[in-house]
Amino acid sequence: MNAIEPHEVRIDGQWELHDGKMVANDACQRIQWLTEKYLQFVATDASGWDNLYSDPNDGRYWERLYLHSEMHGGGPPSLVCIDRENVKDKYKSPATTA
Repeated sequence: MNAIEPHEVRIDGQWELHDGKMVANDACQRIQWLTEKYLQFVATDASGWDNLYSDPNDGRYWERLYLHSEMHGGGPPSLVCIDRENVKDKYKSPATTA
């Protein structure tokens, strides 16, 4: 898998129909790898759904979001770059106040 490139600001997963079954596409698998093996977990928001991570390579913050509330489990994940001001507003963790 690839780390996040400097030009990337959003990675959107999709569920695709293959042989009559819904399966996660490559972007979903990449998001899972990034959040489990590469990015550093920082905090969970008050809702318990959105998670904040930091990129050890460039220090950017990333949110793993589930943007499709109409779908089971919120649908496929998205990973979205978030600026420090929004981090401070949304995540009240001591690790995010610096």
